[in-house]
Amino acid sequence: MRFSMRLSMPMLSAAVGLGLTAAALGAVPASAAPATPVAGYNGSAEEAKANQAFFDAVLKSVAEKRAANPKAAAVTVVYNASSAPTFSAEIARSTQIWNSSVSNVKLQAGSNADFTYREGNDPRGSYASTDGHGGGYIFLDYAQNEEYDSTRVTAHETGHVLGLPDHYEGPCSELMSGGGPGPSCTNPNPDAQERARVDQLWANGLAKALAKVNQDR
Repeated sequence: MRFSMRLSMPMLSAAVGLGLTAAALGAVPASAAPATPVAGYNGSAEEAKANQAFFDAVLKSVAEKRAANPKAAAVTVVYNASSAPTFSAEIARSTQIWNSSVSNVKLQAGSNADFTYREGNDPRGSYASTDGHGGGYIFLDYAQNEEYDSTRVTAHETGHVLGLPDHYEGPCSELMSGGGPGPSCTNPNPDAQERARVDQLWANGLAKALAKVNQDR
């Protein structure tokens, strides 16, 4: 199985996978990946576009709230995990990991969420999805989370919320290598480059999003 990500938008519907080596997690349609995944496969342009779309939707949602409350002390991404009770511990741990790893953005449970967590059975595995209107969610698949380290799966998918792309060829020390290193990899922590990238994205990306939101008003 592979970590996977699905994008669903008006005039566009695509299901795309996140871990695309032979040992990766989730599943993708034939149009998005080779029929037989091969070693070294590093994803498709469609997947990269879907990753970016998910981040952009969350960023837009956060920027709109920020513009309405410019005196807020910190940039906060709000999530709702009530629809994924089985994974409450993993979600809490993933949140703790990310909040202790980066400085320019924080994850927080609450209402009026920028994204939600869901759980269930899906042959594609776990994925992140957006409708292009800030209504993003992370789906956590039961079977996949039994085979692979559940906290790593959750933290990896949350990495897309924070703007990180996949790097399937990376080592286990890279969180965004997803299932590439195989089910024996249990590392749930982003490495130094991933942490720095998230901080950069939320410093520069949010500033641009805020400017656009204020311009459109």
